[in-house]
Amino acid sequence: MTLTRQLPLVPAQSALLFVDVQNFAAHREGGEFKGMSAQDFASGYSWFFDELEARVFGNMQAIQAACRAARIEVMYTTIESLTLDGRDRSLDYKITGFNVPKGSWDGKVIDQIAPADDEIVLPKSSSSVFISTHIDYVLRNLGVRQLVISGLITDQCVESAIRDACDLGYLVTQVTDACLTYTPERHANSLRTIKGYCRQVTTAELVFELENV
Repeated sequence: MTLTRQLPLVPAQSALLFVDVQNFAAHREGGEFKGMSAQDFASGYSWFFDELEARVFGNMQAIQAACRAARIEVMYTTIESLTLDGRDRSLDYKITGFNVPKGSWDGKVIDQIAPADDEIVLPKSSSSVFISTHIDYVLRNLGVRQLVISGLITDQCVESAIRDACDLGYLVTQVTDACLTYTPERHANSLRTIKGYCRQVTTAELVFELENV
């Protein structure tokens, strides 16, 4: 038998994971952008927010709805410390200089893809959800073997999740137009870089696949 990553989803063995689609990183009033001048915001993040609002949020909503309809587990991870002062967060996050306090508005999934009542949200305090949460334990308890990944930032926490999931034995599907980073060049480079680790599909391709499963 030939081993391949190019396998369609088996809904009973699949989960969708949204990475860091939260107020802190995806809302104009989020903590990552607080105190930033209008000029700095426009030069560094206007393309990012234009893409989020015009295209990416809609794609995320489409795959969320399709996965729910197919009875695929929908999960979320957000950057959020276990403490108010962030003393538990990774050294890298401390050096970066941001903290999303436990229970804060910044740590909430953004309203556009708000979790349903019984969907799982895992707070993380490192780049990879597999390092600072018990997601591997949870996925195995759920019987998940195929993991669909969407989220922010393509070349940072999304890439980390994909690589670690692959190393732990999951088949990963990345929804390329339901991920985003700060420039089109960075996004395209990330997709090329991570391609060897996962199956890459568009939102339309994934929705079609699930509607015809």
